[in-house]
Amino acid sequence: MRVLLVEDEVRLAAHVRRGLVAEGFVVDVVHDGSDGLFRVQVDHYDVVVLDIMLPGLNGYEVCRRMRAAGVWTPVLVLTAKDGEYDQVDALDLGADDYLTKPFSFRVLVARLRALVRRGAPARPTVLSAGDLTLDPAGRTVHRGTEEVVLTPREFGLLHFLLRHRGDVVSKTAILESVWDAHSDGGENVVEVYVGYLRRKIDQPFGRHAIETVRGAGYRLAAGGG
Repeated sequence: MRVLLVEDEVRLAAHVRRGLVAEGFVVDVVHDGSDGLFRVQVDHYDVVVLDIMLPGLNGYEVCRRMRAAGVWTPVLVLTAKDGEYDQVDALDLGADDYLTKPFSFRVLVARLRALVRRGAPARPTVLSAGDLTLDPAGRTVHRGTEEVVLTPREFGLLHFLLRHRGDVVSKTAILESVWDAHSDGGENVVEVYVGYLRRKIDQPFGRHAIETVRGAGYRLAAGGG
């Protein structure tokens, strides 16, 4: 069973790798989210162990881009982030399991074996709010029957807002989830792209799906505006 371990803590990655090898796994290790995404797209793995807080691309974005590219390798998120919403985000983006640090190594191995037994069936999920729909696998967005063409960044922003439809999300949360660690512009870039998105999914259709919540951030109306 071949495992890709994407973990930026070098000592922890080495420890997990040694343990998995002793259990009969073949393990490749990378310490950067961008490298992890590249490896899982060009090589075959039975399962991916993925941290969230990574340089390059965070684990959420790695998982989102995997699924958008049609890569259905099972993903176990292994992270210190233990919040309810952290787990919901990871699972909504296509992760198959979630284990928080510190963790039991025996539980990790058991869960990896369970994921490998289940295999990797294709399971695209279309997100929607009213007649606004987004297909992560097909990379398409529609208002009713009309397709809306978005840039990759606009698509990522809408994907994030749809996953949190009905909830207020801060500019900081958007920036951390949609942009990578090396992006410039700060929270101002979020405002700019929200404007771009409104001009494509709202204004041509007479809708107001993306609401500004003063002092808090944005909310995508659950009914699609």
